[in-house]
Amino acid sequence: MGHSAIVVILDVRPELLDALSALRERVDAARFPFPLPGAARARRTRQELLAQLDDYLLPRLKAPEAPLLAVVGGSTGAGKSTLVNSLIGRRVSPSGVLRPTTRTPVLVCHPEDRAWFADPRVLPRLTRSWAVRQRSRADEDGQDRPESGRPELRLETDDSLPRGLALLDAPDIDSLVARNRELAAELICAADVWILVTTAARYADAVPWHLLRTAKEYEVTLATVLDRVPHQIADDVSAHYAALLTKAGLGDVPRFTVPELPESAGVGGLLPQTTVAALRAWLAHCAEDPAARQHAARRTLIGTLDSLRGRLPELAAASAAQHAAALRLARAAEDSYERAAARVDTAIAAGAPLAGEALAHWQGYPASRPDVLQHALAEELAALLRTETDAADDRIREAWLRDQAGAALLDEPASRPDRDRVAVAARIDKGVRRWRRRLSELAHAEARRSRGTERPPADPQDVAALLATVLLGGRPGGRAAGERLAETVGAHAALRLRDAAGSALDDTVAALLGAERDRRLVPVDGYDVTAGQQSALIAALSVLQKER
Repeated sequence: MGHSAIVVILDVRPELLDALSALRERVDAARFPFPLPGAARARRTRQELLAQLDDYLLPRLKAPEAPLLAVVGGSTGAGKSTLVNSLIGRRVSPSGVLRPTTRTPVLVCHPEDRAWFADPRVLPRLTRSWAVRQRSRADEDGQDRPESGRPELRLETDDSLPRGLALLDAPDIDSLVARNRELAAELICAADVWILVTTAARYADAVPWHLLRTAKEYEVTLATVLDRVPHQIADDVSAHYAALLTKAGLGDVPRFTVPELPESAGVGGLLPQTTVAALRAWLAHCAEDPAARQHAARRTLIGTLDSLRGRLPELAAASAAQHAAALRLARAAEDSYERAAARVDTAIAAGAPLAGEALAHWQGYPASRPDVLQHALAEELAALLRTETDAADDRIREAWLRDQAGAALLDEPASRPDRDRVAVAARIDKGVRRWRRRLSELAHAEARRSRGTERPPADPQDVAALLATVLLGGRPGGRAAGERLAETVGAHAALRLRDAAGSALDDTVAALLGAERDRRLVPVDGYDVTAGQQSALIAALSVLQKER
């Protein structure tokens, strides 16, 4: 990218800030709940993006002349705190032999820069503490527990630092405490300058090289410190480290070597000033020289913006995979309940509910009481619905078990399709009773309609029982019940009642099965993985690229 493009970016045009704010909203809304391949990486990328947008990109673009933030990061025991203390010339960050040592991140700035770093718009997820905290049990287990529940940032001021530069001693990037690791990654993403500290014993380990590769990807302003280097092997180690950096395309990164000294053991001592003088001079140059300062800020800013071109499509692809998983799980539930509805329709058409006690009462009708016949038929209908609902839930469970995302859902007890069959049965029974009341209403309405006609008044209970038998008795039972109903209320009325009651039956079955299907989909819908998530991420990136 040319110089003119850099200047445009740092002109802080409102359109660019608006595009970044919109992008931030899309990233924040993205969800990756299903344990699919790449989902864990997508969740980490999402958190990193939010941290960079909130802690670095938006604040830096809104205030290009704000102080530079140099984050000192590295692995456990690399000597970060001792290095920061030595650069300041006094003990501002705890260091020691216990690991993990750095728990609460410590930021040191010039007194005249205090207002900038005290502003909650900078590193907004961290609470501020200016007072020196007493060591507590929370410190001993390596975790901070501020009253707000949010991570804490301890702020120090010291006029030995040049104005326009702050040093931040971050937690160990490979801390045994997960929150420390996450916080370290977030803080590194908030930096204008990365200072990676490693040791002569660990400079080839995976952790520092992961940070270095990330720095190269983001094109950030970077320096490395090779700490605790024994004098007798200093030249060999330094040469080998330089060769590794060159091979990785990082040969132009400033390198500083700190020899192994008694003060390196980390018991509160400070390194001799001569050992950190070169690093202090480089940092002062970055802060005080206008060209160097602009270069540091611009390079990191542009590198971070450029990295969005690769990370946002990855996030969108992971979002598409999540949505596809949600569709698969939903389709399995919908297919299963469609099959249940078809089986219920077939069973009703075949007269399956006219069985057991219902069949016995029909065969003894009209000696049997009509309300008893109607109750028996309703019980058989409810039993049919319960059976097919249970079978549908079993099919859903089997289908979900074969799917990685579905298996994860089933691990959550509240998400099991068959988790509460007693409650399902109660809902079905209630729905069938509601249908029975509808039959009774139709029968009473017909009885009132027949008053004043030549036909003898019909018994509403008899009409309701015959209607239930017509609809649930299949071909043999239904035909006989239909003929009797026509004799009772007339052929035209019998057809009208059958249509109304049949429509009510269809609505009842559809409503009951649909409600149960929708309940099975609640866990899937609760993950809020929408089709628009992927397109929103891509669209936001497109708008950002246009504004750049």
